[in-house]
Amino acid sequence: MKKPIAWITDSMSFVTEEMRENPDVYVVPLNIHFGQETFEDAVDLTSEELYERIQGAEEFPKTSQPSAGKFEELYKQLREEYECGIAVHGSSRLSGTLASSVSGAEMAGFKLHAVDSLALSYGITGLLERGLNLQQQGLMPEQIAEQLQNETVDFKNYITIGNLTQLYKGGRMNGVQYYLGSLLKVKPIVQITEDGQLEPIDKVRSQKKAMQYLVDRAVESYREHGTSKFQIMQANVITEAVSLREEILKEIPHAHILIGELSTVLAVHAGEGTIALLWRSEPAVYK
Repeated sequence: MKKPIAWITDSMSFVTEEMRENPDVYVVPLNIHFGQETFEDAVDLTSEELYERIQGAEEFPKTSQPSAGKFEELYKQLREEYECGIAVHGSSRLSGTLASSVSGAEMAGFKLHAVDSLALSYGITGLLERGLNLQQQGLMPEQIAEQLQNETVDFKNYITIGNLTQLYKGGRMNGVQYYLGSLLKVKPIVQITEDGQLEPIDKVRSQKKAMQYLVDRAVESYREHGTSKFQIMQANVITEAVSLREEILKEIPHAHILIGELSTVLAVHAGEGTIALLWRSEPAVYK
């Protein structure tokens, strides 16, 4: 007898220990290219190795989504074990991974319900965790996928970029924004919007002010909505991330704050030193 649902995501997500241990969760890695060398994200290249390579590289690395053929191979295997799959991928406005996943499922003849998270990192993870919870509640796969898509607006995020040059050369920032940011030595605050795009929303003049900006947004959400669970994602700046958590706890003593690491494929674009603060509003009751 086949199992009901296989859960598929990609390495743009924050892979928790629970996800690694769940036999029904499958993480498909994106690719990182250094010249002619290609590495699978979090498989062939650790974050420490990435930062070392970037520092010594003549040109910045590039990234690419898994091919449809890569997904086809996985879905042919899953077709033998599962009735269907629910795939939760990084924003389709920032990566072609979702499209590759859907194409691979069609090629394999595997029934797949695809969810565009319109997010990155823990924004993807939170939806996956929510979906597993809805499965335990007994919802049908199509109901779960529909509910998850509806709940993408529940995720809020504020990101301080560690390296403007990497973001610019990766095509995520236009020339005017890069020039002004470099000229004025400002730290832009960017956000993945509700439609899944990366947009600058504010700017500050120092790292200290950037961290205070994040604290203020957390406190604001707590006062307005009672938010008490936050996630801090960091790119090789764990000390700063811990300090940010401590500052938030001063204002919200009972807050639950997880600290995690940005995946290497995201660090390629955002750069070492990036810190993101994320949280999820309470989901609407399923009807």
